[in-house]
Amino acid sequence: MALTLYNTLTRKKEPFTPIDPASVRMYVCGPTVYDFAHIGNARPVIVFDVLYRLLKHVYGEGHVTYVRNITDVDDKINDRAARDYPDLPLNEAIRKVTESTAAQFHADVAALGCLPPTVEPRATDNIQEMVGIINRLIGNGHAYIAKGEQGREVLFEVGSMPAYGALSNRKLDEQIEGARVAVEAHKRHAADFVLWKESSPSEPGWNGAFVENGTEVSIYGRPGWHIECSAMSHRYLGEMFDIHGGGIDLVFPHHENEIAQSCCAFGHDVMAKVWMHNGFLQVEGQKMSKSLGNFVTINELLATKKFGSNMWHGRVLRFAMLKTHYRQPIDFTVDRLVEARTTLKKWIDAVEGFDTKNSVNSDIVAALSDDLNLSEVFAILSELYNRAKGRLDKEASEQLGSALRFLGLWDDEPSVDILGYGYEISEVPSVLDIQILIDARIEARRTKNFAESDRIRDELVAMGIQLKDGKDPVTGDPTTTWEVKR
Repeated sequence: MALTLYNTLTRKKEPFTPIDPASVRMYVCGPTVYDFAHIGNARPVIVFDVLYRLLKHVYGEGHVTYVRNITDVDDKINDRAARDYPDLPLNEAIRKVTESTAAQFHADVAALGCLPPTVEPRATDNIQEMVGIINRLIGNGHAYIAKGEQGREVLFEVGSMPAYGALSNRKLDEQIEGARVAVEAHKRHAADFVLWKESSPSEPGWNGAFVENGTEVSIYGRPGWHIECSAMSHRYLGEMFDIHGGGIDLVFPHHENEIAQSCCAFGHDVMAKVWMHNGFLQVEGQKMSKSLGNFVTINELLATKKFGSNMWHGRVLRFAMLKTHYRQPIDFTVDRLVEARTTLKKWIDAVEGFDTKNSVNSDIVAALSDDLNLSEVFAILSELYNRAKGRLDKEASEQLGSALRFLGLWDDEPSVDILGYGYEISEVPSVLDIQILIDARIEARRTKNFAESDRIRDELVAMGIQLKDGKDPVTGDPTTTWEVKR
């Protein structure tokens, strides 16, 4: 059966034809491990895990290579390393921080039912690969060395690539007009971006030797963000490969700049044949942010009662994510989790004890092959459940169980884990209701109406909401963050 995928580059759904059917290759941008991964990070991991499973089914277990990187060079990582390990050299401190956060990420995504990728490279293990590509770009006339305010930089010259902006559908002139910032004096073009930047003694760095006009220039520094993925995808997948995935927020500038670097370094029109992007995630109808108190990590959902006064099973989180098509935005709510848990519990009850290691239903494979049409998949599963409930239709139970295994939604785990801890929807108010009360309390604090401020605080406490008051460091205005009491 034909596999079709939506290609962000062409803006249409197309039949997928791998470069080499015996070696299908996919790269997905992984986490920046400065802290625990949040639920927004979970979505691409889950989405492309389903695609990975499908590709292996279609092309064979040993014929698919899935690379998902770990970004362990980042200013936020630097700051945390300096804070947590002030007595260690910065590069060592960074490694300690990222080893811990990467280990937690692995544990969290495993709990979500995700398979490990074929290869999971770290940016810091591929520095010389990056230096090599940067030298190719300098030699090809697509990059140059300049002296900026923060030291020497190697910059990619966007004007040297006529096709720049094709992925994001942004013309170069439009980018300049909308920039609203002055062109930095050392750049040839406002949109030129950093490939390598010089490090100060207090910043992490590696020795980079670059050749420009026959002269070697040594810059102790660190890579720009975009060059990392170009280097790792090239090392493990080659100059061109089949699929590149990630969140929709990465289309510009990250993926656009990856294409520019890789195509100009290796002289191809294409870096990846298909570009796939999952939609945004919000929480209870609002953008997830720490200031709104609705910022939730995967681990908090799995191991605490921060979200909905309940700990949630990883397969429930996975199911809740997959119930919205991957290209659409998703509103992650407590009600969605409750619904997912209820349905998954029923399905598992109908398949436990049956032989569920058979091949997956061909109708399910066909639905998945239509750009991961999971709504159709779940409609098929509902039909199988209606036949299987009461455990009277052995074939339906086996097909349902095999499909749950294939989708990573079940793996002989005790169903009581899926059931959870008896949470009722009515026990926790909505995020919107909480924010309305907090906004009213902030206004009361601002106008020094302390009686009203205390009354609202007591009302929120009675709801199980814990508040933390502070001041905006710039304006001095009162601020409040919140979380559900654990």
